[in-house]
Amino acid sequence: MSDRTPLPSAGGAAAPAPAARRPPRSGGRTWPAVVPFFAFLLLCFGLPAGAMVHGAFTATDPATGASHATLDNVRQSLKGIYATGLGGSVQLSLLCALLATVLGTLIAQAVISSRRPVLRRAVVAASGVLANFSGAPLAFAFVATLGTTGTLTRLMSLDSTGFSLYTTAGLVLAYLYFMIPLMVVTVLPALDGLRTQWQEAAASCGATRGQFWRHIGIPVLTPSLLGGAVLLFGTAFASHATAAVMVGSSVPLITVQISNALAGNVLVGQENLALAMSLNMVVIALLVMAVQIPLQRRSARWLG
Repeated sequence: MSDRTPLPSAGGAAAPAPAARRPPRSGGRTWPAVVPFFAFLLLCFGLPAGAMVHGAFTATDPATGASHATLDNVRQSLKGIYATGLGGSVQLSLLCALLATVLGTLIAQAVISSRRPVLRRAVVAASGVLANFSGAPLAFAFVATLGTTGTLTRLMSLDSTGFSLYTTAGLVLAYLYFMIPLMVVTVLPALDGLRTQWQEAAASCGATRGQFWRHIGIPVLTPSLLGGAVLLFGTAFASHATAAVMVGSSVPLITVQISNALAGNVLVGQENLALAMSLNMVVIALLVMAVQIPLQRRSARWLG
């Protein structure tokens, strides 16, 4: 009987059909699906972070082996050579982020202005590869090319000019090798978001190309550019292998100091001090993320 047409009522109108039942909510059955994800986060991020925080505020008595809470590790990590290494890493990261942001944006804008799909695909493909070419292989490549006995050093007699790869300038050059392509990949979607209608409207009002970029293009792109710069800062700040292989301890960097402390290359038993220095890096990384997330949201609102 339920499949038959409803019978008309006494007034001639058809009786209303019964309301369709809403499907039961499945929210109560979806939480088991995310349990492996949270278990992964807890195992791979929560436990190491907890061990780092515990070790940073813990000291062990060498005589008795007993552990006690202390702030000496954090205080020591912010003084002397360790403060110099932290400041050197921040300065190096700021310089690399600034240069890579400017150069990467100019390259990306040149690619978009060319209007050649083949060129764009080639640049995007090359940038995707070069952005991931870092670490020890990059350091060995630079040493073989621009080192004391490198190929270009001998061909162009760079040693006579006073150039040395094993300095802060050489490290900046190596970092820019993978940071500029990273900025190109990051800023291309933002440049694509600049609508041609805005340029046409500005031109119809008599604005020049420079006025368009000064009053419209750059203000709209500013959140994306700042977000990319913050990303580049974090990338340079956390890089370790390239600096460790290429310059070692000749340039004071916090990542190299942490590695030396953990390996006991300076003093034995400095593991908790290394954890305190790592905690300082995590705090700076959290500040960087706190700046980047609002910038990404604002750029998505303008260019989305």
